[in-house]
Amino acid sequence: MKCIAISLLTFSWNLMTPTLGGSIDGTWFSTFDKTVQAALSSSTSPYVILDLHNYARWNGGIIGQGGPTNAQFANVWSQIAKKYASQSKIIFGIMNEPHDIPSIPDWAASVQAAINAIRAAGATTQYMLLPGSSYSSAGTLPTEAGPDLAALTDPAGGTSKLIFDVHQYLDSNGSGQSTECVKDNVNVLTTLVAWLKSIGNRQALLSETGGGSTASCEK
Repeated sequence: MKCIAISLLTFSWNLMTPTLGGSIDGTWFSTFDKTVQAALSSSTSPYVILDLHNYARWNGGIIGQGGPTNAQFANVWSQIAKKYASQSKIIFGIMNEPHDIPSIPDWAASVQAAINAIRAAGATTQYMLLPGSSYSSAGTLPTEAGPDLAALTDPAGGTSKLIFDVHQYLDSNGSGQSTECVKDNVNVLTTLVAWLKSIGNRQALLSETGGGSTASCEK
């Protein structure tokens, strides 16, 4: 495992494109892009993640499963990718913490639609983060969403740019909602690494982890 400094910039789909399937709001994007450019110019961060923070939903409806269509999901990513197609330091975080997904295969199809749209928009070299289920849990990825996500393809070729996105905090349920640290997650991450090796030495990014400012987390 390797640790690197990465800037994580989250954004709401509803702010990026106020109308589902519509165009990017130019005024809002101008402000957002100033933050992106500042992060890109930083000497301390080699990469900047653009993280769509909607939990696989638009106003409660799940993408590709009664909510937004895959085409609408692909549309927002196509527009964003066109804006940053020449920026090699950008990482496209396809979706933050999907959860309570009725059909994992259908969710994988939605992620594939986003991948295809990003590449078709001219962003052919950037990394993309593949979002699993159960709030992107590192513990559930190998047995829950991982097998379907592992079958996704990159139109640019290979799978080295398709990185599994995982979260795992140090509290009792791994969510980060408690300030107390009760586990080190070594077993969870060891299992994850073994699974990644078993499917062709694939890579994952632990993009969220941590604990509270408490004695239990300072050990």
